[in-house]
Amino acid sequence: MTNVILFFNSFFSYLLVFAIIVALVVVACILGAKWSRNSDAKAAKTDGPSMPDTVNIDNGK
Repeated sequence: MTNVILFFNSFFSYLLVFAIIVALVVVACILGAKWSRNSDAKAAKTDGPSMPDTVNIDNGK
């Protein structure tokens, strides 16, 4: 009987560690997506498209 209790104790201990790791991964993914959207939104707040001031045309010469 003690072996069964020790087995379940170890099993639930590893299960708890796994659940904590999964929760951390989910939180990291959510934060990463949020930060990515924020940086994309900041980059899109420019007044217009960024165009070069001059354009070089070679015409094949």
